[in-house]
Amino acid sequence: MIKLSVIIPAYNEERRILPTLYKVNTFLKNKGYDYEILVVDDGSKDETVKIVKKQGIAKIIKNPVNRGKGYSVKHGALAAKKEWVLFTDADSATPIEELEKFKNYAGKYEVLIGSRGMHESNIQVHQPFYRELPGKIFGCLVKLICLKGIHDSQCGFKLFSMRAVQNIFSKQTIDGFGFDVELLFIARKKGFKIKQIPVTWINDAQTKLNIIRDSIRMFRDIILVRINDLKGKYN
Repeated sequence: MIKLSVIIPAYNEERRILPTLYKVNTFLKNKGYDYEILVVDDGSKDETVKIVKKQGIAKIIKNPVNRGKGYSVKHGALAAKKEWVLFTDADSATPIEELEKFKNYAGKYEVLIGSRGMHESNIQVHQPFYRELPGKIFGCLVKLICLKGIHDSQCGFKLFSMRAVQNIFSKQTIDGFGFDVELLFIARKKGFKIKQIPVTWINDAQTKLNIIRDSIRMFRDIILVRINDLKGKYN
């Protein structure tokens, strides 16, 4: 059984964080994992921190100010203590039970990513068309510019060995939603093989992703990854 740190980035998640914590904690406890849960609060202005502290299920790590999902995941990963680090979203769009699929490959790969873009993926609730189309366009650009062969860089369910964390996250520079692309680009550059695993995914209508603003930022980020590479920042 792998020893696991679970990272959950959170920004104003008072409505969704508690059900997610219960699901994650119950599943890992019932399966006999040696685990810790780290909730990284990204400067929430609601009751997120109070709710998490009251339950005593997870350790709270606080960003000094709102920095973005990428910064939060990096902050949590570098603070993790176990042999493997999983980051998952506060909305449980990919159920924690999907981790069972990852265990079969954990000895052969050190970077394992959930994918919504494979034939075997199970998309139970789709995004609206006006969100799904930009996502597909972004995915094509990612494959063209940075990550050939990766079907889905943005699924928020990824598992890294601690060795991979130390070699990859220490080089991460992007704080926003484009950080996934950067992590996977660095992983390949460092020689880590990436295992893509089809997962179940359920869209949450309460997503915080702004379709126009964040799409522009994410496109900027994939260009930035290439620029950073040319500058030797990932060496």
